[in-house]
Amino acid sequence: MKTIHYSIIRSVFAIVLGLILVMWPEATIRYIVMTIGICFILPGLVALGSYFTRDTSDPFTSNRFPVEAAGSILLGLWLVIQPSFFVNILMYILGALLLIAGLQQLIMLSKARQWSRVSYGFYVMPLLIFFTGIMILTYPFEAIANTLVIFGIASIFYGSVELLNNYKFRRRD
Repeated sequence: MKTIHYSIIRSVFAIVLGLILVMWPEATIRYIVMTIGICFILPGLVALGSYFTRDTSDPFTSNRFPVEAAGSILLGLWLVIQPSFFVNILMYILGALLLIAGLQQLIMLSKARQWSRVSYGFYVMPLLIFFTGIMILTYPFEAIANTLVIFGIASIFYGSVELLNNYKFRRRD
């Protein structure tokens, strides 16, 4: 049975996200926030729907109104209606993601040194990704479009390096 290589899926997703961010930075950030809003709305609607369609004769059914579902719907609507408010918050999240991604690659390379030779050239891209995350966290509001393009380029590099590392350092299963 074949195993799913999540690092390959993660790499392809990072490359596609990076390409979209580089090509359409201004529109992409608004749509990302709106998509996150929809991701809050849908589970809230399902929870409210199940509350209103529940079997009230069942003694194990809770009669408590799902406040968290209503809150989820309201937050999702706020994200969809007013995405520009949340774009500023998203810059910090994107910077943190790059920081974590670069750190994760550095840790994986250091682990790979235990069973394979890893040249210092493999550390260049993870360090650049890590420092790009620091830069975005330090200057998130100067130019959001530029930050998204930088994040997109770093995301493309992350995905590419992750694919390369997966190919070069894959353990024989």
